[in-house]
Amino acid sequence: MTHFDDLPIRAATHALEDRAVAAFHARLNESGAFILQATDRRDYGVDCQIEVQDGGHATNVRIHVQLKGTERSLNADGSISVEVSRANLNYLLMQPYSLYVCFHAPTGNLLVRTVESVLTQYEHEGRAWTEQQTLTIGFNEPLSVERLVRLARLARSDARTSRDRRIGQAGEPATVLHVPAAVHVPEDPALAAQALAMLYERGCDVMISASFETFAAVLGPQSDAFGPSYMAEINLGMDRTSRFPERIRDAIGYFEAKLAGGLYQPSSLHYTIGNAHSALGDEGAAKEAYLRALSDPALPRMPNLAAQILKNLGTSFERLGDEASAVEHYREALRLMPDLPEAHAAMGHHHLRAERYAEAVAHFDRVIFVERRHGHASGVAGWRANALFNLDDGRAAFREINQLLAQAEAEPWIWPWCARLVAVFGRATPENAVQAADFWPRYIREFPDHSAGYRELLLSRLYLRSQGRDIGATYATFCEEFDRHIAHVQGEAAALLWDRLGHWAQDDGNWAEAERCFRKAYDLDGGHYGYCLGTALVFQGRFAESLPLLIEQAETFQPDAPSWFQLGVTYAGLERPDDAIAAYSKALDLDPDYDLSMFNLGGTHWNAGNQAEALRIWNAAIVRFPDHHLAAKLKADMPEFFGD
Repeated sequence: MTHFDDLPIRAATHALEDRAVAAFHARLNESGAFILQATDRRDYGVDCQIEVQDGGHATNVRIHVQLKGTERSLNADGSISVEVSRANLNYLLMQPYSLYVCFHAPTGNLLVRTVESVLTQYEHEGRAWTEQQTLTIGFNEPLSVERLVRLARLARSDARTSRDRRIGQAGEPATVLHVPAAVHVPEDPALAAQALAMLYERGCDVMISASFETFAAVLGPQSDAFGPSYMAEINLGMDRTSRFPERIRDAIGYFEAKLAGGLYQPSSLHYTIGNAHSALGDEGAAKEAYLRALSDPALPRMPNLAAQILKNLGTSFERLGDEASAVEHYREALRLMPDLPEAHAAMGHHHLRAERYAEAVAHFDRVIFVERRHGHASGVAGWRANALFNLDDGRAAFREINQLLAQAEAEPWIWPWCARLVAVFGRATPENAVQAADFWPRYIREFPDHSAGYRELLLSRLYLRSQGRDIGATYATFCEEFDRHIAHVQGEAAALLWDRLGHWAQDDGNWAEAERCFRKAYDLDGGHYGYCLGTALVFQGRFAESLPLLIEQAETFQPDAPSWFQLGVTYAGLERPDDAIAAYSKALDLDPDYDLSMFNLGGTHWNAGNQAEALRIWNAAIVRFPDHHLAAKLKADMPEFFGD
């Protein structure tokens, strides 16, 4: 039966792997930062998954580790070399922050190498390593408890950033257009510092903010290399787009601490501190910081920095209500740096507030921001469009708007801003209205649920028609368009549209259709719309229906000469001459030049049998309005009274 004792021989590598796993497990427990979740022996080593712990809580934030054991002797420089397959490197690269860990059996030491650092080494060496089957990895960094704690902090921060991005996009898919591009922060502090500095120089403040905690995990929030993260958050705060005021408050302490070190230019530090206070809305503290920056004896050698400080000091004065001091500092900034875009923008706004629109445009035209300020450039274009409209240069203003709309996907404020401008100025002239009528269909396509677009489109079209412009539609065909769009407009806005449509029908002499439209307006918003409805009824001879409407207008809503005149016509139609005479007389009291009231007043007296009074009034009317068609008619019909 001895043949049953032929059992598998346990490979020596298994014992070494067991020792490696035990040592690795012990180091994880010592750190308190990770727990060992899974191990799997493969022919290329032990594949491990370690999970970040956070205050005793499981996080499901995992890092993949390839654990190697070796009994080789140390290299001459004290490092250890281990061979791995290139496929294994590719395998680990699929997960962020993957590690190689080496257990050196003779010394019992654990050493670590990030997969990214291995890749970077081979990429920098320029060898055709992608054609190799195996790669040699050198280990010389101990896997310390501190190293594990830093790695856990980094992985946790990166996972939270990724999670929040996914949650935001899942809750509102449209946000994918505005979510900053993901930034992978290298685990190597030197590489992370290089990446952060490059992002800051290229104006990627939003991207830096999105990875703020991850950069802090790698670099440390007090390190010199972390400064650009604070400056990026301050920039966002200055633009009123930062969501993390606590970071800006921390930035003040960070840069104040740098003042004591003597390694940085005091004027630059005070300038940054001032910006942080301004970003938090504390303009008094900002002003004091800027003044300290200006007192730096070395500042005269840095005119560009001095100009920036002067401009921002001017902004603080402006926000504190001292406009004169603000303008003085803006001008001094431009003296030092004539092409400073922020100062030209500030002067443009100053002139815009003072309604000096030509001067405002002149400054806005000189605002040329570098890449960092591309969002500001679009903002200046928006204000320039406002100034151009006020200069009655609608053609140029609409050019600005059309260029702005090309950036609207990245800048959510652009559509609402342009819509406000076009709503205010789009019907100032027929030329503006032509372009406004093209603008609003684009707006409706972008915002199909916004009633303002439908309202303004109809108003633009109706305005153009009232100005004698061909809008390519008859009343009947326009009504089809009107009915489609009016369904999206409610209340007072809809009443105005019905009123304008009624005036088109009135101009065509279609009083029945005019009455329909005016009645819609009156039913929606009452008030002064009763005048048009009452007038339409008068022209149809429906005096009894018009009477209460026109009394309400003449006595309450619109007590002017036209209301009293139409009320006089109504009384005359109802054969109430005394009331008609009183109404016409009231109209003439309000407007002595109301020719129709004077001729109708004479006619009412004539019809009532008061010929002498009628002739007196008509004679006075002919003298006063000799070219009126009724004067000619009286002379033709009654030559015996009005002959030459």
